[in-house]
Amino acid sequence: MDVKVWMYLTYLAVSIGLTIWVARALSRNGLVFLQDVFADSRLADAVNSLLVVGFYLLNLGYVTVAMKESGPVGDASQALEQLSLKVGLVLLVLGALHFFNVFALGRYRRGRLRQQATHPPLPPVAVLPPQGGPHPVPPAGPTPPAR
Repeated sequence: MDVKVWMYLTYLAVSIGLTIWVARALSRNGLVFLQDVFADSRLADAVNSLLVVGFYLLNLGYVTVAMKESGPVGDASQALEQLSLKVGLVLLVLGALHFFNVFALGRYRRGRLRQQATHPPLPPVAVLPPQGGPHPVPPAGPTPPAR
């Protein structure tokens, strides 16, 4: 077999393996976060499954699109260089997808917590005068004549 074919096979094996490993780790460890975000375990499980499917689709789609190498690969050294570039890009895509998901879910969680909060989000700027209660006594002095 050609060096380029071995590079492709290695690239696919490493990329698919990394994708499956990362998806399982994120799914397992992210479920607790999703349960806190949605406050409903059934909804969190469903969103977790949808995120895993979307993760696989996006990442494996990128892996297959980025697989093509237009230039010739002459020897094993060039093949390893191209392989490291391609796997590195896959890892960057995996990381970007992960941080985007965490950012979006974090924003959703903050909004939900803000709606549930019983106190104002900011402290008052000034002290408000007391409402109700005893009224201040006027200063002592001559009493006005009664009519």
